[in-house]
Amino acid sequence: MLKLNLQQTLPLPLDVELECHSGQLLALVGPSGAGKTTVLRCIAGLQSSQTGMIECKNKVWFDSESSQNMAPQQRRVGMVFQNYALFPHLTVDENIQFALDANQNSNGHTAKRLLEKVNMIGLGDRYPKQLSGGQQQRVAIARALARQPEILLLDEPFSAVDKVTRRKLYLELDTLRQDLDIPMILVTHDLDEAAMLADQICVIHQGKTLQQGTPEKILYKPRNTAVAKQVDARNVRSGMIIEEDSELKLKWHNYHFTLREKADFKSDQEVNWTISPAKILLHQRVRPSRGTRENPVSGIIINKMTLRGITTILMTIDQAEEEQLQMDLPEHVASRNQLQVGETISVSLLAEAIHLMID
Repeated sequence: MLKLNLQQTLPLPLDVELECHSGQLLALVGPSGAGKTTVLRCIAGLQSSQTGMIECKNKVWFDSESSQNMAPQQRRVGMVFQNYALFPHLTVDENIQFALDANQNSNGHTAKRLLEKVNMIGLGDRYPKQLSGGQQQRVAIARALARQPEILLLDEPFSAVDKVTRRKLYLELDTLRQDLDIPMILVTHDLDEAAMLADQICVIHQGKTLQQGTPEKILYKPRNTAVAKQVDARNVRSGMIIEEDSELKLKWHNYHFTLREKADFKSDQEVNWTISPAKILLHQRVRPSRGTRENPVSGIIINKMTLRGITTILMTIDQAEEEQLQMDLPEHVASRNQLQVGETISVSLLAEAIHLMID
């Protein structure tokens, strides 16, 4: 398990806290310049924060209070850089052998065995320039594993390959991680990539940890609007908690929405709220809403776009001062219901899908 908390003011402000269990993959997400790569460099010992602590597998690698700071070569870290950083004058075998020679305890690992792990058998005598981007990435991972690492760090490893190759590499990484009982940290700016691969996501912005949690929690239940913005949450709106019939509800314009998530809120409290477009329920034309607990609203479709089997509907909500909501539907559902721009439809904002936030 890796535990980390780091603070500094210069050269880049940092206030980061995270943890990653053995066998888990943690994705660090955030905009360029957020401090994601800096965190990896601190873990690897390539730079140090002003204060803080890094502990991996119950060993302290860095502790500012006790002035402990293990050198990079003392930390068993496997790191895959964004540009892979392979030695261009060495063959694939020689690149991996270089890492094996630097590892005093290779435990019988050979370049051939490591290449088998990453599906690169038969290419050991090639030079990096003779490999595709995906092949170079596989070699970089094999070289990182040659160190028998206690943690594997991946710094945007998929950014240099095309989408088709990227999908293949996703599957290979997911298969590989099942054999590695170590923490793995992936830096990425791609939220879909993070949601697909990671057990946990840590959102970092301007050097600060905003929230860590499962992909489901981060994407659908952001802690506040700052997190919601970083994970591109749609349908972020403001409202008021009210009490109606001895029950707390969300007042949004003329609508009073039933809530499931309300234990930490009180009447007359201003809140922000969000609902995932994928969790808005379209009403069939032949079947009306089953009751107020479905929070029915109606509106006019003003835009419709389909991409890879998902149709996104943008609608202006009646009695909501022209505010809009987005809804995602399987393409066949939109087609079966013959949804067209300009027509009025009704939907439900399910109580369990409405998430409240306080900033």
